[in-house]
Amino acid sequence: MRRTYDGGAGPGDGVDAGAGGERPVPGGEAAGGAGDPTGDVTRGAGGPRAGAAAVGEWGRRRLLRGVGAVAAGAVAASAAGAAAAAAPRSRRLPADGPAAGSARSDAAADGPAASEPGWSRAEASGAAPARAEVAGVAVCRAGRFEVVALLDAHGTFPLSRTDAFPGASAGAWADARRVDPRAFGPGDAWELDFRCFAVRRPGGRVVLVDSGVGPAGSPAASWAPVPGLLPGRLAAAGIAPGDVDAVVLSHLHEDHYGWSVTPDGRPAFPRARYVVQAAELAALAPGDAAVRYAVDPLRAAGRLHVVDGGTRLAGGRGGAVTLVPTPGHTPGHQSVVVDGGRRQIVIAGDVLVHAVQLADPAVRYFFEEDPGLARRTRRRLLERARERGAVLATAHLNRPFVPLG
Repeated sequence: MRRTYDGGAGPGDGVDAGAGGERPVPGGEAAGGAGDPTGDVTRGAGGPRAGAAAVGEWGRRRLLRGVGAVAAGAVAASAAGAAAAAAPRSRRLPADGPAAGSARSDAAADGPAASEPGWSRAEASGAAPARAEVAGVAVCRAGRFEVVALLDAHGTFPLSRTDAFPGASAGAWADARRVDPRAFGPGDAWELDFRCFAVRRPGGRVVLVDSGVGPAGSPAASWAPVPGLLPGRLAAAGIAPGDVDAVVLSHLHEDHYGWSVTPDGRPAFPRARYVVQAAELAALAPGDAAVRYAVDPLRAAGRLHVVDGGTRLAGGRGGAVTLVPTPGHTPGHQSVVVDGGRRQIVIAGDVLVHAVQLADPAVRYFFEEDPGLARRTRRRLLERARERGAVLATAHLNRPFVPLG
């Protein structure tokens, strides 16, 4: 979860990206360049603040640093047990963090596991403009575009909600509970979904936004509920891997790129360009899990597509699908705006990860790389979205679509 708008950015920094500032792409191919107005975001000064006492020595460095060896397991139908008997170090889980509180997989997606008392699963949810989530799939339309929410997994976060969101007021927590009651597990537990989105365009071509936690043995396996269910969700939505012509990676945390490649390192969506911001790649350490697991294989296959700033992926007279830089959570975080004319859907990525940040955008998430910038981005994104009466599509709230305005 990373970037946000700086309130002092230039024109075109808003969520209403369809109104100019984005770079049209010849032939629908993503392209970006320095100086693109939508990418003109002032980076916040100052480093991360000190964390919650419960986290102790974890620190904030590059978000949660991960555990080393992770035993490979069997995968779900589509795949992947032998992907990695030892996962590379990651940016999400602290090396000495709590193992007992790690998220667990709702692989059956139809009820609690009998061996896991207190397990809470993602139930049917949705917003006014969308039908209920059925078998992990929900749909919301914006003009000629269909945005399909795909529930990859659900689990309990390793940190308590008060440690993950230090300083949130009692009023903000109360408002958050009204918006997303399923996020409040027993005691201080934070229950969250792991969700991807597919944007289906006229003619059936698809832009996939993020690729989830991945199979057993993926870099997310040390803390997240693997194996994820994305391949089956896509099939249930009638989307084949070959239908996807672009995969937008909002950022390179392992719960967002897990299904990008197959166990043998080939692109899982063979016809797709994998679109990532240059700033996101530049911030990665050479040994980061994202580099070894996804970036290097995608680059070797000629499928990595690097952009710099706001970029129009698709569109015409009936609307547009646009990338908008939203830094803060990570240096190169990007969101996707689906503008169908009368309705706009903002696929926010990790600009906000809990309803408490919707209730009070000033609330920081403990693992934001630049908390000040993340806060400004979140405020700006939500202001613009509310001005348009947009629908917010969220990766980690327990409801796929939240109407704003």
